Amino acid sequence: MTISLQLNTASGEPSTRRTLSDISLGVARSKKIVLVTGAGISCSCGIPDFRSSDGLYALVKERYPDVVLKGRDLFDASLFRDPASTSIFYTFISQLKRSIDAATPTPTHRFIQTLDAKHKLLRSYTQNIDGLEERVGLCGSSSQQAKTTGKRKAKLKAKEVRNVQLHGDIHRVRCTFCSAEMPCTEEHLLAFENGKPPNCPECTSRSEARVARSARALKIGTLRPAIVLYDEPHPLGDDIGTIQTSDIARKPDMLIIMGTSLKVHGLKKLVKDFAKVVHATGTGTTPNGAPKVQKNWQGKVVFVNKTPPGSEWSDVIDYHVAGETDEWVEKALEDWKKLRPSDWEVQQTLDKTGESSGFKVVKDAAAKTKGKAASKRNPDVENVPPEDPFISQPASPSKKPISSAPSSPSKRRQSASHYSDVESSPRKRRDIVRIANDMEKLDMSDMRLLFTDATNAIKNTGGGDDLVMGKLDLSKAKVLEASTPAVSKEDNPESRSVAKSRRDVWVEIVQKA
Repeated sequence: MTISLQLNTASGEPSTRRTLSDISLGVARSKKIVLVTGAGISCSCGIPDFRSSDGLYALVKERYPDVVLKGRDLFDASLFRDPASTSIFYTFISQLKRSIDAATPTPTHRFIQTLDAKHKLLRSYTQNIDGLEERVGLCGSSSQQAKTTGKRKAKLKAKEVRNVQLHGDIHRVRCTFCSAEMPCTEEHLLAFENGKPPNCPECTSRSEARVARSARALKIGTLRPAIVLYDEPHPLGDDIGTIQTSDIARKPDMLIIMGTSLKVHGLKKLVKDFAKVVHATGTGTTPNGAPKVQKNWQGKVVFVNKTPPGSEWSDVIDYHVAGETDEWVEKALEDWKKLRPSDWEVQQTLDKTGESSGFKVVKDAAAKTKGKAASKRNPDVENVPPEDPFISQPASPSKKPISSAPSSPSKRRQSASHYSDVESSPRKRRDIVRIANDMEKLDMSDMRLLFTDATNAIKNTGGGDDLVMGKLDLSKAKVLEASTPAVSKEDNPESRSVAKSRRDVWVEIVQKA
């Protein structure tokens, strides 16, 4: 059953004051809040709503008394069938667009942005076409930032959309033929004021290009406001349905409805689907099997509007706050700051200090490394490149040896050569000593000339074995050269480059008499 609360009597009745405080506590403690708003949240900035005594429907009847046209028919898709109703629609829309341009966001719009900044807003759904939510920083579904770019049909980026515009955006125009969208400019408004929609520039350019190449001209569409009328499908209806399904799966814990009469069929279904999930918050059973006790602030559906909801909402809406939406959000923020002041604390950083202050800001000189984190181990203990064993550097007297536990053998620092006679194993040291002793016993007098061409030497001197085994006098050796002609391409067709001339060098050794 819906409980009605009057904001004007909140300061007098303790029960009303306590209940409103519980609602404010629910706003402060909830983490996934869904907002559904209507034209009532924009009334305080000068934009009229639809169904009130001074709303848009009454304004239409006042301005066009001779035309038999109901206010609702002015926003119905069937108005394009009659040229008279179409002309009235464009004239009225141009005036509404100018009043919206002159308006400023209300405290209710800033309250929605505050919930988003505090990471409590799951999503905002609005029937409004004024786009004031985007002015306070909420990315709308009609914004180009929230749509994918490319040759294919644009789709919404669910993560970018913070405010779902259920009825489109008056700040954009759309072609009735090719569905091309573009911002609404002053030129478009001047054409709407005269009751005649302008031609689509996209259709015009394509048609002119075909005519230039002697092809048949195409149909040229007209521009209309990019808003969704009654009995008209939403161009982004599939994407909005996907976003709604995703939000329901995330299980919101509070639903706030503000400034709407809940008369549109599509909005009714949306509110009931969210309310069902919200009411299930905090229910269930504990691991022991006992049922959970829902707290006073958990799983509430709050309706803030001047007029009360119908009887069909008695099991859907928990609280009806009768009054202005701006007045309620200000009270909710005031109670929030009193109940949970820690949510509003801002951590400040000291950047500079005056000369008169006794404190001094010292910046950390250590540079932050990107990628891998810098090692925290002492560089003097391990993983230090070995020192050059041939350069002796005296130890710095200022540095003291760092005492640490001995490392494992695999991590001990080795010298430049692992054959060192100091740090090598006993077996290696014995081998080094044995090799040194064998080198001392060698008779260097029996050394012969190595790497000589004995064949050429024998051929030139006519000697035999005596030449090889006898003693040689290198001082009388003659160096002879023989040049070999270069190899031509005809001799070696596979070679692609001309070979250079080669010289054979040998040493003529004359036996000493």
